[in-house]
Amino acid sequence: MINAQEDMEVVGEAAGGHEAVQLAKRVLPDVVLMDVQMSEGGGIEATRSIIASNPECKVIILTTFDQEEYVYDGIRSGAVGYLLKGAAPEELVDTVRAAWKGEAIFRTTVAAKVIGQIFHSSQALQQETDLTTAAQRIESLTERELEVLQQMAYGLRNEEIAKKLYIGESTVKTHVHRIIQKFDVEDRTQAVVIAIRNRIVH
Repeated sequence: MINAQEDMEVVGEAAGGHEAVQLAKRVLPDVVLMDVQMSEGGGIEATRSIIASNPECKVIILTTFDQEEYVYDGIRSGAVGYLLKGAAPEELVDTVRAAWKGEAIFRTTVAAKVIGQIFHSSQALQQETDLTTAAQRIESLTERELEVLQQMAYGLRNEEIAKKLYIGESTVKTHVHRIIQKFDVEDRTQAVVIAIRNRIVH
């Protein structure tokens, strides 16, 4: 299915965690689809090793298990996405493209809850403990940006947000970019986390 896409190519396949780590060092993939439960080293450990040796690589956890423990461990290991194997083919290839672009994709039913738990005590967001600064950033959001932010918290992609709010996808991208700038964070996931912590989205 992936090889059928004009902009994708499978450069390697591995049956276990250790094999995946060694293969990734040789072929330097842009994106890795990583199973959780494998022989010879699990997917979480393999994800940590792959990202440690190639920080530019984007890892998507692909599993049958929609469990908080796996989502939590996947995020902490550096994965940028968490997708169930039952996802539609179109969703899979769209997730690969989004990951390659640097987006974070955690769209399962437990992901938003886990993200909130993880980043609540995250050292990467300690600067947001300054409530005055956080409040100022939140107040700077426009009404439309707040609407887009809420849809981001639901895990919707840009094209889905565009359809939901009846606006163009390019307009959504602009709003997302401005939200990230105003929150002074690196990606949309961190912006959503800050919004959840400050209870401006649910």
